[in-house]
Amino acid sequence: MKKLLPLLILSLAATVATPAFAAGSDTKSTEAKSSKMAECNAKTKGMSKDEAAKARSECMKAKPAAKPSSSSKMAECNAKTKGMSKADAAKARSECMKAT
Repeated sequence: MKKLLPLLILSLAATVATPAFAAGSDTKSTEAKSSKMAECNAKTKGMSKDEAAKARSECMKAKPAAKPSSSSKMAECNAKTKGMSKADAAKARSECMKAT
């Protein structure tokens, strides 16, 4: 009996704590979904109910555009600065890298 009670308490604590850990991992995905939903809703303003529903559905299914990797972005910025003086190229490259 003495060994059974601590085991029972430990298993009860683990059962209660498990959903709390699982809920914390969904926060980012929930925030991303809600911001995407708001973005899709904004795009459907002024449309009829059926058109808006269809557009919202397609918007939610769409994958976000892939963000260019820093190495490919650097190559793109370097290509834009060909033929410029060193100082001008450095300034233009810096502005290019900061742009999204």
